[in-house]
Amino acid sequence: MIRRAVDVAVSATVLLLASPLLALAALAIRLESRGRVLYRQRRAGLHGSCFEVYKLRTMVDGAERFGAGLAVNENDPRVTRVGAVLRRTSLDELPNLVNVLRGEMTLIGPRPTLPVQVDSYDERQRGRLAVKPGITGWAQVNGRASLPWPERIELDLYYIEHRSLALDIEILLRTLLLLASGSGIYKGHGGGWQGEL
Repeated sequence: MIRRAVDVAVSATVLLLASPLLALAALAIRLESRGRVLYRQRRAGLHGSCFEVYKLRTMVDGAERFGAGLAVNENDPRVTRVGAVLRRTSLDELPNLVNVLRGEMTLIGPRPTLPVQVDSYDERQRGRLAVKPGITGWAQVNGRASLPWPERIELDLYYIEHRSLALDIEILLRTLLLLASGSGIYKGHGGGWQGEL
């Protein structure tokens, strides 16, 4: 109950404070390229139940249908100029806070994954679905998309097994440092999952 109360209070406050920035980002997205401002994608949440995650669109409209598909590499030509800035600063993830308010996500936890990724989980890896997915998490602050997929799952499982207030605070502090550096946002060589956005 405390975690949920914190989720609601923090996400509502940040969305309110960031609303001018979100409006500016939305305008920039619309001015640069045609298509919707918000990108929606079906993801697996708590116990594998599916929901639509919200993000600011950072790529050209319909990008998942050509090029590398759902995978996004550094210098991907499908990423718009505005989108590159949004990705670098992680501002594209701000609409995830709507998912937090709706109760589909939490502030700290494993990132929500594609249903097809969940289909490939073994029994141990399904333990990753025991908690709500988060905006940031242990895997996010230990390499993010640059890590090989199995390693990211293990980091998420570690978090679930050792979840505590102290660990959550450490993740929040390290997330702030990552936001300042912008590192690990692209999968690079050997990182990520083959169909990841």
